[in-house]
Amino acid sequence: MGQSAGSIFLLDDDELVLRALKRLLAASGYGVQAFQSAEAMLASTNLDAADCFILDLGLPGIDGLAAQQALTSGGGSQSIIFLTGRGDIPASVKAMKAGAVDFLTKPVDARALLAAVEVALSRTRSEQEQERRRASVRRRLESLTPREAQVLDLVVAGRLNKQIAADLGTVEKTVKVHRGRMMTKMGVRTVADLVRLVASADAALGALDPGPTTTTHGDAVRMLDE
Repeated sequence: MGQSAGSIFLLDDDELVLRALKRLLAASGYGVQAFQSAEAMLASTNLDAADCFILDLGLPGIDGLAAQQALTSGGGSQSIIFLTGRGDIPASVKAMKAGAVDFLTKPVDARALLAAVEVALSRTRSEQEQERRRASVRRRLESLTPREAQVLDLVVAGRLNKQIAADLGTVEKTVKVHRGRMMTKMGVRTVADLVRLVASADAALGALDPGPTTTTHGDAVRMLDE
């Protein structure tokens, strides 16, 4: 049985293959939605529920590579495993470059497929956790006042309180107040923790538009566009 349950979207135009693979995956503890055409799969209203896609490469109409492109065109990273009835090296290279997890040749070895599924689900879980961290950091950044956002940007840039005060045209005591509030809202105690938090979430520094500022680092303070 798979190490953890996951939702799999399975696409193959061969009904016998589709049934056999669905039975294998369901017996291994996965939720499976099966489709015989890419058009039907892409028209599904719950594509976002899929943790992994298993796509047949050689499909009539929209083929596997085109389906991959459609799934990833929105900027999302999908965990995709390809199946093919022939050894198609150019197609496999193209698929892998586009982010496919694996490229398996039919008849598919059950153990190889299940192993690839676990790799795909592991990737999905990792990406979901990263997005949760990014969303958490975005919420914290959005809670900052414009001045606190400026202070965050300058603190991460390595500026000292006295330097920040000069940059912002204020006094050091005021900077300390803004810095303390900013650190509390961000949920960190040290500058090192702050830097790690922002960097690990791939969040842009200075998420809030501070409006007019006298700081020489004003261009570093920008809107978070995610």
